[in-house]
Amino acid sequence: MIEATSCGGVVIFRGKILLLYKNYKNRYEGWVLPKGTVEEGEQHTETALREVKEESGVDASIIKYIGKTSYTFSTYTDVVSKNVYWYLMMSDSFYSKPQREEFFCDSGYYKYHEAYHLLKFPNEKQMLEEAYSEYLELKRKKLWGRKRY
Repeated sequence: MIEATSCGGVVIFRGKILLLYKNYKNRYEGWVLPKGTVEEGEQHTETALREVKEESGVDASIIKYIGKTSYTFSTYTDVVSKNVYWYLMMSDSFYSKPQREEFFCDSGYYKYHEAYHLLKFPNEKQMLEEAYSEYLELKRKKLWGRKRY
């Protein structure tokens, strides 16, 4: 079994959530949150910010850590056990540009209920719920949009 670690973000701008649409040779299709593998010597927060930027073109800032998901999947030669560390992030524009090299063919910001139903994986839906709940709490306290929490 191979152990893998990734980090990603639930990016919010004006109440809408950033999603990416992946289409890998018509075998893997679906809407996902941006995430990717931790590189040698990289902190989890650095990975999350880098992956959001690489996969979507979005400059985001981290608001807070929201949780970890774990899952396994099979490759041709082995089984991969993956942990993903998630962060609530804020963007300051609706701009996004999907990374074609990673087979992302669309991206955009969606209302919470739209994003929830579009997301392909239950664990990403769970992180969306956590992040959006935090977002609403920060908005209620009039703290959303400030750089310090």
